[in-house]
Amino acid sequence: MTAGKTDTFLGERYRRIARRRGKKRAIVAVGRSTLVIIWHLLSAPGARYRDLGSDFYDNRIGPDRKKRNHVRQLEALDFKVTLEPAA
Repeated sequence: MTAGKTDTFLGERYRRIARRRGKKRAIVAVGRSTLVIIWHLLSAPGARYRDLGSDFYDNRIGPDRKKRNHVRQLEALDFKVTLEPAA
């Protein structure tokens, strides 16, 4: 539960899952992720943990994909969307 309050990859993972599936499932999912991380660190002697950061999911999606998703969401709400590049 504490991981959900942090500004880390696991904290963001908790928040994303809790929004969709609920807090209890998010706790279990983050606990499993933590165990997987620990297993990988213990199985490889030279491995080091590097946090991916809370913005990992935001940076994973490119700007073109974000634009396309937003346009689809607006069109689903019966808006006509015309995109023009900023000056």
